[in-house]
Amino acid sequence: MATIGLDKLYYAKITEDEKGEETYATPMPLAKAISAELSVELAEATLYADDGAAEMVKEFKSGTLSLGIDDIGCEVASALTGATIDDNYVLISSTEDGGAPVAIGFRAKKANGKYKYYWLYKVKFGIPATNLATKGDSITFSTPTIEGTILRRNKVDGSGKHPWKVEVTEGDTKVAADTINKWYTEVYEPVFAAAQQGE
Repeated sequence: MATIGLDKLYYAKITEDEKGEETYATPMPLAKAISAELSVELAEATLYADDGAAEMVKEFKSGTLSLGIDDIGCEVASALTGATIDDNYVLISSTEDGGAPVAIGFRAKKANGKYKYYWLYKVKFGIPATNLATKGDSITFSTPTIEGTILRRNKVDGSGKHPWKVEVTEGDTKVAADTINKWYTEVYEPVFAAAQQGE
C-alpha cells in the first residue's frame, strides 16, 4: 500500500564495545521530517558453470539516506556531524569533524491511516547542505538536507545475521501492539524465539 506521509524522525546515539558491537542510547527527536530518500547498493556475484549462471549472490553492501528536514539544532548537528559547540553556544564546523554513526527511526503514514515504522541501525552523516535564497515576489522556504551512509551493524541478531534495517506495519494482525507502542522508547532489537530455544 502506498504511503502518504512522513513524521516522527528520531535518532539514537551508538556506543561500541571492544568488539565493535553496538548499544543504543534512548531515541531523541531529530527534526520535523520533510522527506526521506533511501537507496541501497548491493554486492553481487555470479558463479558460472556449464556455460551458464549456476549461482548468484546479492547482499547488502551499503545505502544512502537523504533527509529533508525543517531545521537542525546545535545539539543534533553536533551529534550527527561531529561539529562542536563552543562556550557561547555557537556551532563550530571544522575540517577535523567526523560524526559518529547513529540509528535513525521514522514512520510513514499509509493511505488507510495506519503507519509503517522503520529503524536504520547505523547511519553515518556528512555535513548538512544549506539552500538559501533571497526573498522575492513569492515566499520560498529554504530547508536543510542531510545525507548519510547506511551501514550494517556489527552486532548480530538472534538469527546470527547483521541487520541494517527493521520495519513493521501498524495494524498487521500478527504485530503486537506493544511493538508499536515502544518503537520510539528504544531502538528495536530483533526477537527470534526459535533461536533462543535452541540455546
